[in-house]
Parts: sequence; structure tokens; C-alpha cells
Amino acid sequence: MKLSTSLDAGRQRLATRAAAIAIAAVLGVTAISVTPVFAEAVRINARAQVTGFADVVEKVTPAVVSVRVKSRVESTGGGEGFFPFGGQGFDDLPDDHPLKRFFRDFGGENNPFGGGPDHPRRKGPRGEGRLQPTSQGSGFFISEDGFIVTNNHVVDGGAEFTVVLDNGDELDAKLIGRDERTDLAVLKVDASRSFTYVAFADDSKIRVGDWVVAVGNPFGLGGTVTAGIVSARGRDIGAGPYDDFIQIDAAVNRGNSGGPAFNQSGEVVGVNTAIFSPSGGNVGIAFAIPASLAKDVVNKLMTGGTIARGWLGVAIQPVDQDIAESLGLQGTKGALVSDPQDNSPAKAAGIKSGDVITEVDGKAIESPKDLSRLIGDLTPGKEIELTLMRGGKPEKLKLTLGKLPEGDKIASAEAPAPAKPAEAIKLSALGLSVEAAEGGKGLKVTAVEDGSKAEENGIAVGDVILSVNAAEVADAKAAESAVAEAEKAGRKAVLLQVERGEQSRFVALPLAKG
Repeated sequence: MKLSTSLDAGRQRLATRAAAIAIAAVLGVTAISVTPVFAEAVRINARAQVTGFADVVEKVTPAVVSVRVKSRVESTGGGEGFFPFGGQGFDDLPDDHPLKRFFRDFGGENNPFGGGPDHPRRKGPRGEGRLQPTSQGSGFFISEDGFIVTNNHVVDGGAEFTVVLDNGDELDAKLIGRDERTDLAVLKVDASRSFTYVAFADDSKIRVGDWVVAVGNPFGLGGTVTAGIVSARGRDIGAGPYDDFIQIDAAVNRGNSGGPAFNQSGEVVGVNTAIFSPSGGNVGIAFAIPASLAKDVVNKLMTGGTIARGWLGVAIQPVDQDIAESLGLQGTKGALVSDPQDNSPAKAAGIKSGDVITEVDGKAIESPKDLSRLIGDLTPGKEIELTLMRGGKPEKLKLTLGKLPEGDKIASAEAPAPAKPAEAIKLSALGLSVEAAEGGKGLKVTAVEDGSKAEENGIAVGDVILSVNAAEVADAKAAESAVAEAEKAGRKAVLLQVERGEQSRFVALPLAKG
């Protein structure tokens, strides 16, 4: 029985090979070998993606609203002259229309024909003046009882707010709170009804390449849907100290601000906030506030209306390789203190210019952004321990955080007018000529050598050098001595503290040989 079975199997294998040879002959292929050999393809066990977004869109669209803002404004034009209406009414004309260009180019106080339509002046939410539509954006419900998330720049300066639902209903809303530093705001609709709302996602699970769907109100068209992928994470676009944007390539245009970017589960992964565009239109580079940051800020705004952030009170800058070399540091991590502010927790605790903050309560500080975010997330009044590098050695300081002042001013960075050298002394190793500054504090730069490292690093005539390698300098001899000590210690660069106007910064200059 076994033999018969074996013979039958042998006949079957011969028949299969014969059939393969016959097929090869018909196709004009020389049958070198009839044994099939398959190369193992590289495969990625990725999750199957849906072929469309209709289910997600159908689920989330009722939660997305259009936000219309009116502000109290007054016209800066006189409204008298050849056109007694001052050009008002031309706002609806196309931007390239001759009449609109005329009033845009010639409107204002010097316009002989009266004020133009492009010169209203906002008075703020409590000011006088007539109400006029000033901005339009998007938002989305995050609760059944009518809390709405949008961007701060959408509602900024607004006196009245209206939200338009997906079904066309228009409802009045009030501003609950806003945060300029993260560009987030919360509105509230009071109505005897329940609203469809959406939840924030865990954005830590979002990966580059994941699908996203943006829903909003671009150009006032009403609910519009676009789709794309996550292009990058952790983008810093220079908008503020809390930049940590998700970059997406879904089409985001004017009016999408404040709208949500959804994942395929219908959860909000980010709040659309900004675009990169030379033309003002979509080019496939948009930025969204991550859900984790938005959720935290929104929860605080809903309960208190404001955000109380911790305040250290230092001006800081990155540690680059030259600065690290001049300070004798092993790496470029940390935040370099360029100026502790007066009457600040930092000043009271003894933090000095030139200190490099490397840890806060044991958490490593990689960059100035890290320090700003970490301190801003802490509660005013909290006691913290800082680890810093001073003179090449680690030190620890304890201090109590203050409250970040509202509307804090940025000091002017304008350079004083250049002064003619008077008994200037040349510091060849630095490529500078200096003289004693007024009041005996530091050395004023009177000349900068063309093509020198000082010029490359932005040092200009009129700047004041306060210290060299943390040693205060009141005359050129003190500067020369500090440079000589750096050379003796084998340093390849020296660290200058340079003051311009009311701001100071550190600049590392490589030492010239010979």
C-alpha cells in the first residue's frame, strides 16, 4: 500500500514537471530548471489603512464650528473729499481690483480724498467705536455643554463672538480665557442643548507618516475637509518659547486657524495654527499645536481663565561649540545665562551672567527652550533646585519661582550710534579696538577688523564688552590679561559678554594665532 502510494506520488511529480516544461516551451522560454525559487521580499507589517475618510468626517464635522469676531473700531481717515464715504464698501472687491488698490495705496491721513477702507483702528473689547467684523477662523467643541477651542489670534481684540454650526445655526459665544504664549483660547456657548464634541488624542503616539484630516472654515466657505500626513514633529518656528508644533501637509488656509487636525479615530491630534507660505496660500506646510499641550492649557483656561506660569527671571541663550570651548565644558547642553533680571528670583538666589543651567530638580536641560518650557509649566511659588556650571564646576542653588509678569517688555536691541575712536587700544587676538566705556563699566568697541571672527559674530562699533571669560573688564589691560590666561589654560576661544542697548549676550571668539 505504501509502495503504491509512493509510486502514485512520483508519477504526480513527473507530470507536474512535464507540464511546467510544456508551458515554458509554449512561452518561448528555455527551461533551465523546473524547481521554483522565490526571493523573500522585505515586508513591513503596517496597519491596513482605510481607503477614505468619510466615516471620520461624518463623525467629527458636527463638532467643528466657524468663529466670527467683531471688534470696536474707528476709522483713521477723515471721510471727506472726492469720495464722501471714504472708500467704504470696497472690501468685497477682489484684491487686484483697481479701485481697491487705489484706496489701499492712497488711504490714510495723507489721502486727499478721505480715509481708505484698509485703515480701521481696533479699540479693544471695552473701547468705544462701532462694531465691525475683523477676523474669522475655526474652532471645535470639547464638551457637551458648549466649550470651544480656537486660536488666540482669532479672538484677540474681539468684543463680540459668534459661532456658526455645521447645520448653519448661529450662536453667540463669550470669551472664557486666552493664552498668548501658546496661541490658544476658549469660548463658551450658553444654550439649552447638547453639542457634539470631540476628544484630544494621545499625541505621543503620533508618528511621522500617519494620516491626519483637517476640518475648518477656510476663506469663509463653511465646513471644508482636507487630508494629509504628519510631516514632522517638534517643529520650532520661532513663534514663542513653547514652540513644539506638529507639521502636517494637509491643505490649511486662511480661516483654518483654530480648527482641529484629526487622526483616523476622530480624535484631535493638534490645533491648526500657522502655515509657511510665500504667497499666503497653502503650499503643504502647516503647523498644529500638539494635543497634549492644548489639552493642558485649555483645562486651565476653562477653570481659571488665565495661565499662571513660573518665572525664573533670566535672559538665556544656547551653548554652541565655541562657547562650550571657552567655558571649558564637555558638551553643548544647557542654557547660558546672559543676564539675570533685577528683582527676579534668579537675581535673589545669586545666579550670575555666564552660569550655564544644566538641570532643574534633576531633569536635564538640553537647550534654552527646555528651560523655558519646564519653568513655564511649574507653579509660581514652587521651590526648585537648579544645577549649573560656574567656572567649569557644578553648583546647586535652591530658589522659589515667581509669577511670570503679564505683558513683559522686551528691551530694545538697537545699537547706539557709532563713536569715533578716542585713545583706542587694539586687541589683536580678538580683532577689536576698544576704549573705556562711559562710567567706567566695560570697554566700548571702537573698531572691528574686516573679516574677523568678531565681525562674523555680529560685534559692532558701539557695543560694550562687560567681561572676558567671566572676568569684568574696566580697561584694555584687564581684557589682555583675561585673554592671556585663556591661552595659558589651552583654551581655543574666549567668552565675551557684550552689551548692546539694554540687552547683553555672550559671544565666543576663537583666539587668533600669533
